[in-house]
Amino acid sequence: MRFALSVAVLAVFALPAYSQNEDSVVVTATRFAEDTRRLPASVTVLKREDIANSAARTLPELLQEQVGITMLDFFGNNGATTSIDLRGFGVTRPQNTLILLDGRRITDIDLTSVQWAAIPLAGIERIEILRGTGAVLYGDGASAGVVNIVTRSPLKQGAALEVFGRAATFNTKAGQLYGSQASGNFGINASVYGFTSDGYRVNNRNEQQNNTANLRWALGDTTLDLRAATDSQELRLPGSRRIQPSSGLNEYLVDPRGAQTPLDYSSRDGKRASLVLGHRFGEAELNLGLDWRNKDQRSYYDQSGFPIYRADGLEVTSLTPRLRLPFATGGFQHRLTLGADLHAWRYDSRRSNLPENTARPINRVRASQDNLALYFQDLIEIARATQVSLGGRSDRIRYAASDAVDPAAPGFSSNTAAPEARQTQRQHAWELGLQHAVSRVWSVFGRAGRSFRFVNVDEIYEVDASYNAQFQILRPQHSLTHEVGAQWRDGMHAMRATIFHTDVANEIHLDPFSTGVGNTNLPPSRRRGIELDGGWQAAERLRFRFGYAYTDARFLEGVLAGSASAIGTNLNVAGKLVPLVPRHKLNAGFAWDISGATTLSGMLTAVSSQYMDNDEPNTLGTKIPRYSTLDLKLAHNFSWGKVALAVNNLFDSHYYSYAVRSAFTVDRYAIYPLPGRTVGLSAEVKMF
Repeated sequence: MRFALSVAVLAVFALPAYSQNEDSVVVTATRFAEDTRRLPASVTVLKREDIANSAARTLPELLQEQVGITMLDFFGNNGATTSIDLRGFGVTRPQNTLILLDGRRITDIDLTSVQWAAIPLAGIERIEILRGTGAVLYGDGASAGVVNIVTRSPLKQGAALEVFGRAATFNTKAGQLYGSQASGNFGINASVYGFTSDGYRVNNRNEQQNNTANLRWALGDTTLDLRAATDSQELRLPGSRRIQPSSGLNEYLVDPRGAQTPLDYSSRDGKRASLVLGHRFGEAELNLGLDWRNKDQRSYYDQSGFPIYRADGLEVTSLTPRLRLPFATGGFQHRLTLGADLHAWRYDSRRSNLPENTARPINRVRASQDNLALYFQDLIEIARATQVSLGGRSDRIRYAASDAVDPAAPGFSSNTAAPEARQTQRQHAWELGLQHAVSRVWSVFGRAGRSFRFVNVDEIYEVDASYNAQFQILRPQHSLTHEVGAQWRDGMHAMRATIFHTDVANEIHLDPFSTGVGNTNLPPSRRRGIELDGGWQAAERLRFRFGYAYTDARFLEGVLAGSASAIGTNLNVAGKLVPLVPRHKLNAGFAWDISGATTLSGMLTAVSSQYMDNDEPNTLGTKIPRYSTLDLKLAHNFSWGKVALAVNNLFDSHYYSYAVRSAFTVDRYAIYPLPGRTVGLSAEVKMF
């Protein structure tokens, strides 16, 4: 792979230079607006039309339609507890793909998933997917890439009022009211969203409610953005369906929709606010962002009469100044970005047996994480059709954690307190890339980069072999990625091919086989693969698109220590495949404008088999089976709005995307069934 990258980079300079295709797409995940033609990376931009044509009901479903992205879904209920995987990180996927909202980080420093339902599809302007890049600009958690969700601008001139409603299978109801007003240099928009569904499984009711408000002033060379939002969710947790062939246990076969945990639930309330000041000094740009987010999450697990209740609070304040300086030197044009990121995280977890006892918790765990980073990235035009990117980043993180136990608290048994922990860690990232337009329709790119991930607050608090609480602050994870790619685009036709290779060291992951229950830095691993995607305008009113990804994710060496109380000791993982990573994934879709007002669109997604979570040794003998789904959407536009009928999983496939192997019983595992065929009818009314 590295040899191929070197050859490709050298070959670029032997090729003639051409002007790029006139079509351009601008992204902002690069922290300043940038033409995708200048970026040495595999970039996908989903526009409003793409989102409107898709039968996807949630953001993760929409993203899974893209090449190289898979979705891990527990319940199939409005994206709750759902995560995406980019380039084969398996169960650690949420910590290795960074999710941004309008360029602001919304991936948290705990193990909870992004609150996808707080970003309804109807409020999105576009989605930017940058594969294999982002660590220099954003740091921690961008090992596989970055997804930036861009919401609708408040400065679209005029007034608008839109009402959206949807009813679907499983007593599902959703609605959104959106309004905007812009005149001259001032604009405002706001939305209210509500969702309820009983869900496919017993004890899986989901209730969601969101509110957003965005204001923007544009005064000459200065812009000021003020954004605020709240979200809340009440979610019932049905648990898994257990299977153990040796004992004849198969809850999936007997009752796939049943609940193992009929009393479990979680709730979540979030708030966020941001203030962003932008100013141009001639060709230079200054951006100063101040962000605040707060999350209050409660969860109850009955555990067959031995309950655990947690009330977890997480707050972050961020300051993100950055400056872009265009200049010329030696005949080269530069666009230099300089920036700093300061993030102050505060975590407070009260743990008891019942909700009414959290005022006096058994354990109270507090942790702080303070990040300071400096970075630069220079995009250099060295020839008429050739751009080079060069960047570096340095991060420092400080942990402080404490644990207090109250023996007089209700429900206390034998809990222990973890000794106080403090630690400072440092990491760095770098990136070097080259993009070249070979002809009017062909371009090639090559890049290499280093990324990293720090351990998060949910991963540092565990127990030792004697089940005494302790803080385990693991070594930082780091990755080295090389990739090459080529793209052909001619009008509405396009194809792209990318080859990537990533070596991962000190990967941070829960080790279910360790003595006690603890986290570990896994042995070295490797991800490599091929991504192919494209679009074909078969006729004026008919367009096809496709995507195929081959991903090989495996451990290069090492053993997992295991324990006598688990399924074995010294478990060899050398050469074994990483769990929860399918080797093959195919997407094939179409959009057919039947008439000027009616559109039929569809998407086939096929995913190959994969090893279950906890099966790092690949010895269980069974895997998550391959599956495929077909989604269709028929939409008709009227003068007042649009009506659409969507059918998801048309052929009623019985499947699941997550399963976990028991750490203690050799042939037992648990699965999380996903819904069969669902039907939804939606209407969008534009008042003006």
